[in-house]
Amino acid sequence: MQNWQPTATLEAIKARAALLQQLRAFFAARGVIEVETPIMARYGVTDVNLEAITATFNATEYYLQTSPEYAMKRLLAQHRCSMFQISKAFRNDESGRLHNPEFTILEWYRVGFDHFALMREVDELLQLVLHTAPARQITYQDLFMEFLQVDPLVATSAELQQCCIANGLDISAPSSMEHDDWLSLLLTHCIEPKLQGRSPWMIYDYPRSQAALARINPDNPTVAQRFEVYINGIELANGYHELGCHQQHRDRFNADNQQRQLQQKPQRGIDEYLLGALQAGLPDCAGVALGFDRLLLLQLGAADLAAVINFPINVA
Repeated sequence: MQNWQPTATLEAIKARAALLQQLRAFFAARGVIEVETPIMARYGVTDVNLEAITATFNATEYYLQTSPEYAMKRLLAQHRCSMFQISKAFRNDESGRLHNPEFTILEWYRVGFDHFALMREVDELLQLVLHTAPARQITYQDLFMEFLQVDPLVATSAELQQCCIANGLDISAPSSMEHDDWLSLLLTHCIEPKLQGRSPWMIYDYPRSQAALARINPDNPTVAQRFEVYINGIELANGYHELGCHQQHRDRFNADNQQRQLQQKPQRGIDEYLLGALQAGLPDCAGVALGFDRLLLLQLGAADLAAVINFPINVA
């Protein structure tokens, strides 16, 4: 008989319940309302680095949402108030120590905030929940200069490849690597493991090519108003000063699909509901998605998500 037991202990289950209460109290004290949006929807994401899991209803293909972002932005366009959601999300990705295809996400949007104001609020939340020291904020450019002595905004792909080799990375197929692939490889394999200490690392001003749905910095158009948060080498959160222009969204979605075609990945339909909401008008806001399961893992000092998820994919 297969092992039917949950992988999380009762203590971890109680800690999850307590953390949910703590987060809800955190947002209630700030007047941020809790919302709920569909897990299954007509559209998925075009992002080349994300693959949705599909489901069929009445012979129509739907997508299990990779995050509640698009639906929450539709709510923002209509009601124009700060909101948060704790929900399930799904990604057709690897499973392992820090990944599970079904996971819990905390996502929130703050009307009137830019990404710096939101970084401060994320820092306040982490100090409350994890008792961390105040976060260290550093630009993506300065991060690479500090750890690898290479400028990611001006270095060529050949120079980044040489940096990989100098840092002991074995590259088996360099011809298939693009500029951002080199940057990602250096970040994940050479920098992330070094982001240790009592303070979270908040990295901001990502290259324009990695803007996703963040605004481009008007004072420095080589970078996007985007940030990521790391604690002890673990990527925890990803935030933007949100792009509001519907046409720029359409252009970025189309560019994603062009890149998907080049990489021989299936193209994805563009979410016309979202574009309609953006055309009606998104309030000036910043938003962030934070991995709840990883937050709980860090709080408990666990080594594997299986310790904080009752039934990970291998026993689900």
